[in-house]
Amino acid sequence: MVNPIGIFDSGIGGLSILNKLKEILPNENFIYLADNKNFPYGCKSKKEIFSLSLKNCEKLISLNCKIILIACNTSTTNSIQKLRKSISIPIIGIEPALKPAINYTKTKQIGVLATKKTLGSKLFFETLNKYKIDDINIHEQIEYKLVNIIEKSFESKIKIHKILKSYLTPMIDKNVDCLLLGCTHYNHIKDIIEEILPKGINIIDNIEAINKHVLNKLIINNIFNNSKNKRYIRIFYNGDKLSNTIINKEYESKYLIF
Repeated sequence: MVNPIGIFDSGIGGLSILNKLKEILPNENFIYLADNKNFPYGCKSKKEIFSLSLKNCEKLISLNCKIILIACNTSTTNSIQKLRKSISIPIIGIEPALKPAINYTKTKQIGVLATKKTLGSKLFFETLNKYKIDDINIHEQIEYKLVNIIEKSFESKIKIHKILKSYLTPMIDKNVDCLLLGCTHYNHIKDIIEEILPKGINIIDNIEAINKHVLNKLIINNIFNNSKNKRYIRIFYNGDKLSNTIINKEYESKYLIF
């Protein structure tokens, strides 16, 4: 099935997932929507998040996508349950990888760095209650500035380092031994996070788990692309032009109204 895999996020965060996904699915076509006109989602109401997410899904369906990946923790945790009632094609979401962290931790202290809307969502609480063991402590850190800085520019490494240190130091002091990245934007600054964290603290993202989930959905629905034609990867944005420093040379990038 030559139809593309559709992906959306409020900006460039989900490109970190696309960059890995294209490697394990070399024949697949991709369409990525960067809804940066409405960035960021983390400060919007649940109603607004659902409305924007539905709009993105409908656009991807109009572009003949065969499956949709929500590459945004905020959108997933606040809207995926309703979206699945409205969307006719398979839809996959992402959320902080709590289960791997619970299986990994030895100190029983887990750190989570995420947006306010992700940490305060019903789905996050349901997931937390499902996997949390009584003697494990979850230390949540709401971020207010990082996503905006990452979205706008990667040239502010010193500023990012300073903000990150203020977020991570309290978790380090609580003896966390793993840190969950609860926003795809953070995958782009993983190297800076590693500079700050002491050795022994494991950084856990959800990229590998999401890749496996997408692969399984393609298998279950028998919708692999078996064509020998050269594949395409198209990035559409509806706000400011995306920086060339973040766009892979293989990708086509252009403005689109959606």
